[in-house]
Amino acid sequence: MLNLIKHDAITEIQLARPPVNALNLELLRAIQNGIAEAVRDGARGIVFSGAQGMFSAGVDVPELLTRDRAGVREFWREFFATCAALAHSPVPVVAAITGHSPAGGAVLSLFCDYRVMAQGPYRIGLNEVQVGLIAPDCIQLALRRVVGSYRAERLLVSGALIDAEQALACGFVDELTNVDEVTVRALHWLNETIALPSHAMLATRQIARADLTNAYADIDRLPIDTFVDAFFHPQTQATLQQLVARLKSKAK
Repeated sequence: MLNLIKHDAITEIQLARPPVNALNLELLRAIQNGIAEAVRDGARGIVFSGAQGMFSAGVDVPELLTRDRAGVREFWREFFATCAALAHSPVPVVAAITGHSPAGGAVLSLFCDYRVMAQGPYRIGLNEVQVGLIAPDCIQLALRRVVGSYRAERLLVSGALIDAEQALACGFVDELTNVDEVTVRALHWLNETIALPSHAMLATRQIARADLTNAYADIDRLPIDTFVDAFFHPQTQATLQQLVARLKSKAK
């Protein structure tokens, strides 16, 4: 489900779960293991990328709807654990957003140090409200620290998916480039960063990201059960079932 690609001192973790890199339990655990392996092997930076035209379509909703409450809780715990793995990475991580990145894909990118997105007809955003889900504060925090409180509120409450130019304008992403250059630009930024005096860069980074790392210091203290309760709300279930029906109709 992943391709691990070495670029000298940088490891690229490329999502490889066709057709749309939908996040399921196995992929989330693979991402966590990929981060741990890269760090263990001495990587000084990580690029987190997807397929051309699609970074990640977010949570694999059809699969998740087949799970009972315990299975749904297990999934969301692993999702938050993946956010924590990115937040606590001891080396800088760049999200190479190689295309569309709704919901879960956008969330994971927010836990990276820097975001390079493909220019063009690609959209990104936390559209949880539109599919009947509630974005918990531990996710809202990640967006607030990137785009500011008021802009985060507007994006979250509407569940807006914005295009690449809008994402750059509001600070959701840091840089736009051609879709086939996204990883190249991510590597460029990361190489410049790791060329800085490492003791100063890493210590300063740790201070700057303390709000994020503190929020994810203990996964089991996050409001996972509250989130799962909301997932099983009748209105949420009905909205998600409608979403799956639309996806199946498009696939025919």
